[in-house]
Amino acid sequence: MSSTNDHAWPALPFAEWEATYDTVHMWTQIVGKTRLKLSPSQNHWWHVPLYVTPRGLSAPGMCFGSIVFDAEFDFVAHELVIRTSDGRQTKVRLFARSVADFYVEYMAALHSLGIEVKISRKPQEFDDTTPFDEDRHHASYDREYVERFRRILLSSDRVLKEFRSSFIGKSSPVHFFWGSFDLAVTRFNGKAAPSGAADPVMREAYSHEVISCGWWPGNRAFPHASFYAYAAPAIAGLDKEKIRPGSAGWDPQVSEFILKYEAARGEGSPDQAVLDFCRSTYEAAANLEHWDTSLVR
Repeated sequence: MSSTNDHAWPALPFAEWEATYDTVHMWTQIVGKTRLKLSPSQNHWWHVPLYVTPRGLSAPGMCFGSIVFDAEFDFVAHELVIRTSDGRQTKVRLFARSVADFYVEYMAALHSLGIEVKISRKPQEFDDTTPFDEDRHHASYDREYVERFRRILLSSDRVLKEFRSSFIGKSSPVHFFWGSFDLAVTRFNGKAAPSGAADPVMREAYSHEVISCGWWPGNRAFPHASFYAYAAPAIAGLDKEKIRPGSAGWDPQVSEFILKYEAARGEGSPDQAVLDFCRSTYEAAANLEHWDTSLVR
């Protein structure tokens, strides 16, 4: 594997950054929940994600009265920067500090800018439901692994945007969901697919037929950073389809196509391996469900 691959696609063993991952996950949820509270609703929850920037992750375009502001996790300078439309800004330093400490300082930073917001303090899609302002046990921040995470986001965002560019139908932006902590892009064929799900989040997310792919750092149940792909509603026979590259395939544990990140970065061209994965999984699902072939140019 070349040094170029190592830089753009650095190793990210789950066990080695698990504590930092958990802490940063909770921090992004606090900012993400602010965007959820202060942004007009959009279909499929497109008003809540964060977006990859050259320096990290950003929550753009939030509004409090006449104040428009954003918040960017700058993983180069290791600070959260909050900027307002009237030229003011404030910063919250990122270091080995508890979620509770971060929460208190972040809310104080918003208050100093004249922004008042109440968010749900309960984590989403996480195996520890300790409220943010009481969470003093997640308090890790390893700069080396945060930098690796940042570079993987940049590379994945770049490749997923290239994949997105060939689709002329409705497609999501490439965005980062702070609940599941993954970077994703979703294609739609325009057909409604009422899921009947009891969970309103899932009901709105999958109100129409979709084929999605993305990158995820894994979790304790599946401790492998991976590229993934799936269709919703589930498609009979999809698990039997052959996809590319050869190291990828259907994983019965998660019921999705998986290309483990370590396998992708071990390819001669990780970029091409990820593109092949996204394109071939889309083709497999679209062919089985008879999507309009003219949607891909």
